[in-house]
Amino acid sequence: MGRRGEFKTPGGKLIAVEFDVANGELRGVVVTGDFFLYPEEALPLLTGALEGSPATLDEAGYATRIRTALEAGGELVGSSPEALAAAVVRALRAPVSPERTDD
Repeated sequence: MGRRGEFKTPGGKLIAVEFDVANGELRGVVVTGDFFLYPEEALPLLTGALEGSPATLDEAGYATRIRTALEAGGELVGSSPEALAAAVVRALRAPVSPERTDD
């Protein structure tokens, strides 16, 4: 993964996201952290909300996508769509470290 961002909700849990950016879109999105998600099987809702998203959205744009996806049957506990959106924006703003290759 080329980019990683984290956000700790005040009084809550850590949520992190990793992804690559290809053709201006988020690709290979992985969401991790110590938050709770009910039901656990709803994790694809979070990743699906971000996968293929334009890398040019702001926090509000990502939060809206996440919130809309969770309406299909998932609930974040100890975190929020806004926290995950903040992690995405942090990842996009962070310098990308070159991937190591062992030739």
